[in-house]
Amino acid sequence: MESASLNRTIVAIVALVLSVVLFFGLQWSRQTVSLGMVAEKATPYPVAMANGRPTIIEFYADWCESCQTMAKTNWQMETTYGDQINFVMLNVDNNKWLPELTKYRVDGIPRFIFLDRQQNQIGDAVGIIPGNIMEANIKAMVAGQPLPHNNLVGNFSNTNTDS
Repeated sequence: MESASLNRTIVAIVALVLSVVLFFGLQWSRQTVSLGMVAEKATPYPVAMANGRPTIIEFYADWCESCQTMAKTNWQMETTYGDQINFVMLNVDNNKWLPELTKYRVDGIPRFIFLDRQQNQIGDAVGIIPGNIMEANIKAMVAGQPLPHNNLVGNFSNTNTDS
């Protein structure tokens, strides 16, 4: 009888441990990269303009589905190349960035502006850009070479909300 009780106790403990592991495993797998997380980790604009590294400025908005779609790719690029290049995120809904919105003629988002080490514009793209295309441009920027992919247009959100 003691043996049966011990076996039930062991089974109950194992079931409890497996339940806890399964619960935390599911919670971890549900975590996704959010646009807010990427923006929070981005290089501040003034820092990027002063540190002598190539820069990608992304104009975005929280409501932009294309921007949200790009968040995972952008996070992967930032975690891989963040020590070699600035990743800047400017929210088009923040009037603070109106001079930059005007300067770069932003009319669709996500809008990517590629800047060399001297902060001269060397390229741009608007919309959802495949990760391999973005990575090829980043590698060229780091190497000081011309962008292999420039003036790209993918699916984007219009910033003109008057229509």
